[in-house]
Amino acid sequence: MQPFALNHMAAPRLGWQAFADLAAGLGCVGVEYRNDLGRPLFEGDDPAVVGAALRQRGLRFLALAEVKMFNDWSDAKRAEAEALMRIAVAAGAEAVSLIPRNDGVATGKTERMAALRLALSELLPLLRAHGLKAMVEPLGFEVCSLRYKADAVEVIEELGAADTYRLVHDTFHHHLAGGGPIFPQHTGIVHVSGVVDQALSVSDMRDGHRVLVDADDRLGNVAQIRALQAAGFSGPISYEPFAASVHELRDPAEALRRSMDFIDRSVASATV
Repeated sequence: MQPFALNHMAAPRLGWQAFADLAAGLGCVGVEYRNDLGRPLFEGDDPAVVGAALRQRGLRFLALAEVKMFNDWSDAKRAEAEALMRIAVAAGAEAVSLIPRNDGVATGKTERMAALRLALSELLPLLRAHGLKAMVEPLGFEVCSLRYKADAVEVIEELGAADTYRLVHDTFHHHLAGGGPIFPQHTGIVHVSGVVDQALSVSDMRDGHRVLVDADDRLGNVAQIRALQAAGFSGPISYEPFAASVHELRDPAEALRRSMDFIDRSVASATV
C-alpha cells in the first residue's frame, strides 16, 4: 500500500478527533491539519492533546497549514508565522505549510523572485529555532506569484536550506503549471486530487473541481506518482480534494478507500 495521508480538506466537516480516527482507520501514515476551515483550529483544544492523540493512533502530524501569502513579507507576516510555528511545536507537527500569494501581484520574474528570497531567508532562522521544516507549495494558477517549483528550488539551494524547506508536489497544481521538472529530492509530500469534468479547459480548472482520484482523472496522478517514486521519492501521498461533492459524502472512508485502492493498483500496474 502507498504511504497515504489525509489533509483535513478531505473531510473538513469532521472535528480533529474524528478526522484522526478516519485516517487511522484507513491505514494512513499521517495527517495535515488546517487553520482555514472557518472554525477555531482543533476546535479550540490544546495542541498538546492533539499531538498525543495522533501518536496514540500511530499517526504522524505531517504539517500544520498554513501561513497564507507567505511571500508578502512584513512584520505582521513574521508574527503570523511564528504563532503558527509555536502551535506546530506544541502539537508535535513536523512542518508548517507555506502558501504563496495568489492574487495576480508579484508575478513577474524579478519581482516574484525577490519576494520569495526575502520571505524564505527571513523564515529560515525562525524555522530552525523551532526545529521545524516548512512545506512550500507552488500553485499552478496563472495569477500565482509562485507557480513553478524550479523558482522555489533555486532560492532554497541559494540559501543552503534543503534541510529545512521541502516542496509540496500537488498533482493538480503541477498539471495547471504545465508540468515540468519534479524535483523528487526536494519533495516532502505529495498532494493528490483528481479532475474528471471533460468539458473543462486546464485554464478554467479551480479548487472546486478537485475530487477523489479515479479512472476518469485528467491530471495524470498515477503517472506523476510513478515518476516521483521512480526518481527516489518515498514520502507521504496526501489526499486534498476541495470539491463540495466530496465534502458532503456521508461515508468518506468508503470513497477514500476506493480511490486509494485505485491508485495502489494503478501505480503497481505496468499497463496504466
